[in-house]
Amino acid sequence: MSRLLTPGRSTALFAAILCAACMVYYHLALFVPRALEVRAAQDLGNGYSFGADFYPIWFTAREGLHHRDPYSPEMTRQIQIGLFGRPLPASNPSAPPDSRAFANPAFAEVLIWPLALLSFPVVRIALAVILPLATAFSVVLWLRSLHLRAGPATLASTILLTLSSYAVLEGLFAEQMGLLVGFFLAAALAALVEERLFLSGGVLALTLIKPQLMLLLAVYLLLWSFAAWRSRWRFAGGFLLISAVLVTSALLIWPQWIPEWLKALHAYRQYSTPPLVCYLLGLQLGSRLGQVLIVAVLLSAVAVAWRARLVAPGSGQFALTISLLLALTAIALLPGNAVYDHVILLPGVLLIASSWRALAANRAFRAILAATALAVCWQWISAPVVVALRPFLSRQLFVSDVLTLPIRTAASIPFGIMSILGMMMWQGNRKNIPLGKK
Repeated sequence: MSRLLTPGRSTALFAAILCAACMVYYHLALFVPRALEVRAAQDLGNGYSFGADFYPIWFTAREGLHHRDPYSPEMTRQIQIGLFGRPLPASNPSAPPDSRAFANPAFAEVLIWPLALLSFPVVRIALAVILPLATAFSVVLWLRSLHLRAGPATLASTILLTLSSYAVLEGLFAEQMGLLVGFFLAAALAALVEERLFLSGGVLALTLIKPQLMLLLAVYLLLWSFAAWRSRWRFAGGFLLISAVLVTSALLIWPQWIPEWLKALHAYRQYSTPPLVCYLLGLQLGSRLGQVLIVAVLLSAVAVAWRARLVAPGSGQFALTISLLLALTAIALLPGNAVYDHVILLPGVLLIASSWRALAANRAFRAILAATALAVCWQWISAPVVVALRPFLSRQLFVSDVLTLPIRTAASIPFGIMSILGMMMWQGNRKNIPLGKK
């Protein structure tokens, strides 16, 4: 097992506490209030903002107690009233697109039905406790999955920086189910490396509540399971059994939910931002170049999965494959503005952090490693500067030029992580060495 490197335990922990505190203050005291001002100026500020991403799931689950269709236009209208204080005209482009309608699989309702029995203010408080704890524990689970060790100070620093990252803060404020999916992914992989295959497959099935986050990983793990069926069938069995239970339970309540969900997905793609690989280039998903880029990334993912179909789950190559597939997911399958879902980059960040000395010794890695490290750490570097400058700048100058400084590198992080992991895999395959081993 390799050890996650730490720069001077107590000093590093103090620095992590300071950076995390500044980032949290920046997000809650400066960034979020400005975002709420913009909502109010668009006449969208009379509904829920904190917990807005969970509200459609909670509301449709609550109405589902009466067997009401979660995908119906009337349900969408009621969701909009709860989120914005009024229904939105179909042509209104100002509202967040992922808040206009319920677009999750219907079995997400089944899983959260206990919360539907509570009022939404109570649910928001409960999730404000559950989601940070789940995210913090996912750090521990990813370390276990990747066979990385961390001392108490390193672990505390890693958890603090994870919870104070822009991606996680956005997810926590919106109470995004993606954070829960990130926890389930980490739990599934931790069970897998401990050879608890049926449990691993069953937990992975729970991530189907946001299938875009787990699709590439699930395809690889099922391929991995089928490639050595006699010893690995329990993984596929657990995944397929729990998936069947989830789908069937929803069908018993809403017999038509599958075609309606597919229709909702198609509509969502029409108004959501394109994947990150297209978004940064200003391309629409339906454009020819955009389609070519997405296909190229997906073919790369298939090639990576096929090459690693026989590797042992405790090996360095397995950890690298998992991390790379999740990075490819972030750039090819997630909406370009869904920064909160970048929590799936966590295993890649941890894997790179554990190997940075060896990587820096290679000239081919140095520049991209330095650029990626700067992109990742920029939020904690610039947040204290923004907080310190606020009293000395005019409001107009601060809002227009300074406020968004800590989040300007967020979109580039997945590309840096993907590039480093891809180079690590290429180098390991080229030299025919066991990745992640000394």
